[in-house]
Amino acid sequence: MADTPASSKQGLFVMPDGKNVMFTFILISSLFLLWGFLNGMIDVMDKHFQDELGLTKSQSANVQFAHYLGYFLMAMPAGWLASRLGWKGGIIAGLVIVAAGGFWFIPASWIQAATHDGQVSKNTAFVAYLAGVCAIATGLTFLETVANPYTTVLGPARYAATRINLAQSCNGIGWIFGPIVGAMFFYSKDAQGVSTGSQTLWIPYAAVAVIVVLLVIVFKFSPIPDIKNEDDYQLEEKHASVGSIWTKPHFVMAVGAQFFYVAAQAGIFSFFINCMTADTKTGFTMVPHIPEAWGTGALRGLFETGKDGFLHISDKGAATLASFGFICFLLGRISGSWLLKRFSAHRVLALYGALNVVACLLIFCNLGWVSVACVFLSYFFMSIMFPTIFALGIFGLGGLTKKASSFIVMAIMGGAVLPKLMGHIADQYNMCRSFIVPLVCFVFVALYAYFWPKLSKVESLHGVGTTGGH
Repeated sequence: MADTPASSKQGLFVMPDGKNVMFTFILISSLFLLWGFLNGMIDVMDKHFQDELGLTKSQSANVQFAHYLGYFLMAMPAGWLASRLGWKGGIIAGLVIVAAGGFWFIPASWIQAATHDGQVSKNTAFVAYLAGVCAIATGLTFLETVANPYTTVLGPARYAATRINLAQSCNGIGWIFGPIVGAMFFYSKDAQGVSTGSQTLWIPYAAVAVIVVLLVIVFKFSPIPDIKNEDDYQLEEKHASVGSIWTKPHFVMAVGAQFFYVAAQAGIFSFFINCMTADTKTGFTMVPHIPEAWGTGALRGLFETGKDGFLHISDKGAATLASFGFICFLLGRISGSWLLKRFSAHRVLALYGALNVVACLLIFCNLGWVSVACVFLSYFFMSIMFPTIFALGIFGLGGLTKKASSFIVMAIMGGAVLPKLMGHIADQYNMCRSFIVPLVCFVFVALYAYFWPKLSKVESLHGVGTTGGH
């Protein structure tokens, strides 16, 4: 729906009454940075447990299962509470839960330490860590349920997709530093080359918990206006129930698109280290032989000599390289925000979805360095998917936006289910073949974007595209 000439002159953060809410937007964007950082650490955790506990790839995917289970269990309660607590109350509740989950990693590390004395089993230690992962995800559910839709109302509706992608750029920055910290504490070694990751894994989580406590204080005393969403479909005037949102095809299909997108994202992110390193059991590696010259200078820390006598990317080196993947992700977000101001949101999403289908196909074919490059390209093309699907899905739902938001967040459960399938295929065949799973997921995303105008009966999202001159 096109804006009026007056509204089109407003900036990204200027409300209809002329009030500038940029400070509020910056404060909300810090939450995106927080959960990006935490997700970045989780994405390089799988290989740690594969090595420390002797897990298969499919078993280590329980890290993602626990993480996204927290989202699934709390998505509806978070939406319900956010509707009653307001924007600020929902944010503070989420931060408190995240802090509790971060502090839990301290006793979890004590439980793992007890495995060395035979007092508890390694499975018990693994479950203890999974409980912390799930708890943090529960808190992040509150933050995402509130923060994602809140960015869409902090200014003119025509720039809703642009604002949410700008905020998600902060999420991308957090995702860059998460793997770097994870590499430092999950894959650390002593002077003898013995892994010390099990003794230091808790440190970054405890530090995050302290920072989150400080954020709670900041939000408590900061202005967070309780802005209402536009009711483009007049759902409130019809005294609509929650069921009314299920009569909107663009929302229903957004839930499915988000399920498959997050499934693809979780699989690619969590198995990135496995893609870059040699399989300890089969010796399979997607990365071709690395020249000896690369093992010197600034790049030396990325490699280690394998049993076959050739240079290979080490686990710690791969975790560090994951940050480069997230740099690609951030660049995609920044450039995507620019594109979304000039082209229809659904068209940009359809293009990126189709390009990721091609990238996954080239990885599946195991084409050496081409496949390796496509792993990084997949990060770039995934960049705008979550926020754009979110903005397209909640379009025009007015007062039911928070409830609709909780369902879209609940769809994140896809990240718990399909990575286990991806890991199973990798265990049976190899990592390249497992990319058939995200390939299928991206097909669904691309189709949703392509058919969005028919589903929503709107040509583009609030004029963000050809009808609005952007």
